[in-house]
Amino acid sequence: MDWFKSSKNSEAKKIIPLLTDAARRNQAAQDLIRMGADAVPPLIEALQTQDLNLLAIYQQILARIPSASPELAKALQTAHPIIRARVVDVYAINKDKSAVPILLEALHGEFFTVRAHAALALASIGDARVIPELLPILRDKDDEARIAACDAIGTFKDPSTFDELANVALDDSKIEVRQAAVKALGDSHNPAAIPFLMEALRDSFWWFEREQNVSVLLNAILGMGEKAVTPLIEALADREGTVRRYSVMILGRLKDKRALDELGMAVYDLHHDVSKAAAEALAQYGSPAIDLLTEALIHPEVAVREHALIGLGKIQDSRVVPFLIEMMQDPEPVVRRQALFSLGNFRDPRAIPALQQAAANRADREMGALAKELLAKIQ
Repeated sequence: MDWFKSSKNSEAKKIIPLLTDAARRNQAAQDLIRMGADAVPPLIEALQTQDLNLLAIYQQILARIPSASPELAKALQTAHPIIRARVVDVYAINKDKSAVPILLEALHGEFFTVRAHAALALASIGDARVIPELLPILRDKDDEARIAACDAIGTFKDPSTFDELANVALDDSKIEVRQAAVKALGDSHNPAAIPFLMEALRDSFWWFEREQNVSVLLNAILGMGEKAVTPLIEALADREGTVRRYSVMILGRLKDKRALDELGMAVYDLHHDVSKAAAEALAQYGSPAIDLLTEALIHPEVAVREHALIGLGKIQDSRVVPFLIEMMQDPEPVVRRQALFSLGNFRDPRAIPALQQAAANRADREMGALAKELLAKIQ
């Protein structure tokens, strides 16, 4: 009997290399599945491969062999940690609910990679009763395991987990783990998660000297859609300029009419980055924002006028052209140049006389050169 089993294993070992040949792959896979339990040990051994494409094929085949469970369970107890993690992924593919007990054991095992993969496999199986077992992994000593726990818990979209996820989003020492937590909150699309996301936005850990990482948080809030508009409008009064700027940016992308006037007021924010962001946010509303931006053109603050011109230049509506032409006579050079830059987004003949005048002005050679360049495009 042992000889017969060994012979079957040898046969499987001969078939497995055929999986590298695209032309013979389907037949080889079918043959291995047909062999059942006899093909399992060689396939588990093959999980050592460095080729991730082949790895996925081996795992798919194992997932389609119902009689593989005993050998998979054994490997999960005795194999190298890398193999154990890859065996766990097989359970994630076949979603075998009977594997939940051994996956829970792996979830609390000694190897962090196995713990991480076990969390994701349990989420894939989808039995919400495992949530209490997943929550402690949010405090795992390893980053990979904590990230996996966030991802796994997030799949259930359970409001009872939001407090725990928020603690990670606000307290974890690694930004990557915090990102996983806010993504889980955002993917819930549940309004109950919004206060936690807004609290994270007010936490300087997210954006002080690491603004390249904050997009995950901003997208999580953005994904809440119109439900996030009121909290974002309220955040425009936050004393921290960075919070106001990010709130403005998200509101601009949401383009909800309720925020239009509030964004119009934000153009006058004393924090120049907020003012500019507000003008650019208004531009995303298009024509309905023209009046708000043109009102800002008479403001005594140079930066406000400049930012309003930036916004107007991004609105593809010919009604803004006369305002841009008029602002080419502003007493401040930076405003005049921005008016000219914004005119560059249009090819309107009405601008020709003003451009010719600017081109002939030798007192400002930079503006003259820009005017000539734009004239060449219009004429």
